[in-house]
Amino acid sequence: MKMLKNALAAASLATGGLLAATTTALAAGADLGNVEKQATNWHAIVMFVIFVGITLGITYWAARKNKTAADFYAAGGGITGFQNGLAIAGDYMSAASFLGISALVYGSGFDGLIFSVGWLVGWPIILFLIAERLRNLGKFTFADVASYRLAQGPVRIFAATGALIVVIFYLIGQMVGAGQLIKLLFGLDYLTAVIVVGALMMVYVTFGGMTATTWVQIIKACLLLGGATFMALGVMSHFGFSFENLFSKAVELHPKHGAIMAPGSLVTNPIDAISLGLTLMFGTAGLPHILMRFFTVPNAKEARKSVFFATGFIGYFYILTFIIGFGAITLVLTDPQYLDAAKGGLALKGGGNMPAIWLAHAIGGDMFLGFISAVAFATILAVVSGLTLAGASAISHDLYANVFARGKTTEASEVRVSKFASLGLGVIAVILGVIFEKQNVAFIVALTFSIAASATFPVLVMAMFSKSLTTRGAVIGGYIGLVGSVGCVLLSKVVWVSSFGFKDPIFPYVYPTLFTMPAAFFGCWLFSILDNSPRAQAERAAYPAQAIRSETGLGAEGAASH
Repeated sequence: MKMLKNALAAASLATGGLLAATTTALAAGADLGNVEKQATNWHAIVMFVIFVGITLGITYWAARKNKTAADFYAAGGGITGFQNGLAIAGDYMSAASFLGISALVYGSGFDGLIFSVGWLVGWPIILFLIAERLRNLGKFTFADVASYRLAQGPVRIFAATGALIVVIFYLIGQMVGAGQLIKLLFGLDYLTAVIVVGALMMVYVTFGGMTATTWVQIIKACLLLGGATFMALGVMSHFGFSFENLFSKAVELHPKHGAIMAPGSLVTNPIDAISLGLTLMFGTAGLPHILMRFFTVPNAKEARKSVFFATGFIGYFYILTFIIGFGAITLVLTDPQYLDAAKGGLALKGGGNMPAIWLAHAIGGDMFLGFISAVAFATILAVVSGLTLAGASAISHDLYANVFARGKTTEASEVRVSKFASLGLGVIAVILGVIFEKQNVAFIVALTFSIAASATFPVLVMAMFSKSLTTRGAVIGGYIGLVGSVGCVLLSKVVWVSSFGFKDPIFPYVYPTLFTMPAAFFGCWLFSILDNSPRAQAERAAYPAQAIRSETGLGAEGAASH
């Protein structure tokens, strides 16, 4: 039983970085560091080694196919809509979603769905507003679209800055969580654990590029969906596949009783609730590693299909997490071996992120526990691979090729810079993972999603749909959203109080999107209409040609031929 507890704690802490941000953005954040080395779980280790072996084989295969920049950045545009939809789901369904939302449902019931609904609603926005135009106008990164008719230098510098901030801070949460997982699962020192994660991440991206990253994400999505489906079926089988029986039993057992079926217990402040919803919905449509995936398909039709399939997989997954959360109430809360008697109430051994993990053991025993532990790590590897590739692309394609070299470079040199950038980001991720080992990282989701919603999304939408947008408006408006969101998060409770130790926050809300996103849109509009320079007039005149290409695909980048 000791081995089981250690492995379960490992899987829980694996998601600590990002999960802490999700579940503690509205409450006190948990410290992820200072964890003791534990005994090993051989079931999880064997499954993890098998996963790594398969993915390294895929990386070797992908490396032999990578001959051009299009191959490295976008898998040659040869991924089908179904494959890309599954890969997007794999990139998006984080371990935080799996453990975090089920933990929220376990603690708060119905209210735990606020995160899953918010994240899911972002996808129809991508489907109807962004996917088709993004694929028709862009080549490798979303900056291609934002700068299509605007000045390349200023817009790409802004886009790369925002993308790199999102990528680096996202990596911090993932690396801290993954380092803790390996430390506990293998009994390694934290530094060694973080280096192992960083090394695997660099191998996948540097040698395999987008092709290897795509297949790592597809495999991870299948494993996660399969594991969550098995858990949900196991829960429902205990109640004759009756939701009424499941919910009735949960209401009976939970300390809050009927309150778990009503909203309002998790987010009570209307401003926080609205701002949280905006952050989750529009932040999804501005994440660089998600937007980059739309360039891996051959045309706009496949891009739309990608979103359709991804929305289906992600929606199905969130339904499963809801069942898993209520299943934990009925099957875990009733078993003393999982409860933390010293704390009482809903407290579980291993911490607040444990409901889904303990439920895996309750349903499938040691073997299924090992499988879920390995899936948790596979999930993190898939996410960090996508993040690293997005960051490397911003450096090599946006900054090096189009800003510093002004387009006068070769594909070989651009890809070479991207590979060095991948290695550099990997080293930075390891260093930051070590620095943040004992730090509260509850600000990660608030910061990254707020930047995506407040900076990337407004500029991207205005570039696609606004004839009046100029370079001056895009850059000033974008930086208003970027600086505003970073500043507000730093002054909020999750950083100013929890990390810096001050008594009261200067900015009273956790998520600033309700204020910073409209400010960014207003800045883009105001400084564009005030700009009557010859450059601005030429940019406005170029909009009709852009609109035709964005809607018809005439002149869009096609799939590479091999």
